[in-house]
Amino acid sequence: MSASAQIQNSTPDVEFVGIPATPLKVSRVALGTWAMGGWMWGGTDREDSIATIHSALHQGINLIDTAPVYGFGVSEEIVGAALAGIRSEAVIATKAGLEWRGGKVLRNASRARILQEVDDSLRRLRTDYIDIYQVHWPDPLVPVEETAAAMRSLYEQGKIRAIGVSNFSLSQMESFRSVAPLHVLQSPHNLFERNIEGQLLRYCQVNDIATLGYGALCRGLLSGRMRPDTTFAGADLRRIDPKFQAPRYAQYLEAVAQLEKFAQRRFQRHVIQLAVRWVLDQGVSVALWGGRHPGQVEAALGVQGWSLNSVDRALIDLIVNTAVKDPVGPEFMAPPPRPQTLINTEISP
Repeated sequence: MSASAQIQNSTPDVEFVGIPATPLKVSRVALGTWAMGGWMWGGTDREDSIATIHSALHQGINLIDTAPVYGFGVSEEIVGAALAGIRSEAVIATKAGLEWRGGKVLRNASRARILQEVDDSLRRLRTDYIDIYQVHWPDPLVPVEETAAAMRSLYEQGKIRAIGVSNFSLSQMESFRSVAPLHVLQSPHNLFERNIEGQLLRYCQVNDIATLGYGALCRGLLSGRMRPDTTFAGADLRRIDPKFQAPRYAQYLEAVAQLEKFAQRRFQRHVIQLAVRWVLDQGVSVALWGGRHPGQVEAALGVQGWSLNSVDRALIDLIVNTAVKDPVGPEFMAPPPRPQTLINTEISP
C-alpha cells in the first residue's frame, strides 16, 4: 500500500479549523519541525524525521510547520522529501525573514530577502506553492510596510495561499494590515509562556486572524520526559534556555510533576496531552506539537475528544503559580537584527 493510501484510509476523526478568508482547513494540532533541522537540537536523523511526518499525517495532523532557518534548509528539505507524491495531503507552513552568515542568524525581512527566500523554499519543499507563508520575526531595520508589500505580491502571484507573521506585536500587525491581508499570527504559547493571552489574542479573534501557538510543549518541558539529571549536548538551545537552568529548572519540573498527577486523576491523560489541550481551550486556533520521532506524535491522539472547564483551568493555574516562583519567558530565542554594516550587502532579487 502506498504512503498516500495509508494516510487516506487511516485518518481518524480530529479537530479542524479554517484559516479565515482562505480555503485552508487545518488540524488543530500541527507538527512543528524545528528539531528535525538539527540545528540547536543536537543533530537530526533524516529517516526518523520523514517517518514522523508520515506518522502525523496518518493520525490526521495535516499542518506541517517548518522554516528555512531550521537547520539552514535541512528541515524544509526533509518536509519536501516526506511529502513527495503526497503533497496534497498536507498544508505546509513555512517562513521568511531570517538570514544566516557564518553560523549566526540575523533578522532580514527586506523585500529582496523575502523574494529570494520564497523561491529557495519552494525548491527545498519540492512544491510550486506554499500554503501559509509567515514572516519569522519583525525586522527593526525594515519598515513593516515594505515587508507586507513583498508578502502581498507573493500572495497575488499565487506562490502563497495565506499570509502570516510570527512574533509580531499588535502595533506591528496593524501596520502590516494597512498594506496586505493577514491571515495568521504565530506566537509562543504554552502553560509556562502566555504573552499572547489578553490583548493580542483578542485582537486576532476580533479581526479573523488564525493563531498558531508554537512551543506548546515548551521545548519538551511539558512532555513529562525531563528529569533533574537530563543533559543536553552540543548546540542544543536548552543549554542556554533559562528555564533549564537552576534554580528554575527544579521549579518547572515540580510543576510538570503536579500537572501529570492532575491529568491522570482528572482525565486519565498525561501532562503532554493536558498541555496541548490547555492551549486549544485557551482560544488558540492551532497548537504546534514538535517532534522528530514517530512515537513523539502518537500521544497527540489523546488531545482529542475532551476539554477543560473553568475549574480545571483554575486548578492548573494554581499548580503552575505555586511551583514556579521565578517564571521567565521565551525572549532568549529572539535573533538579533543585522549590524548596520551589513545593510548595504543585500542580495538583489
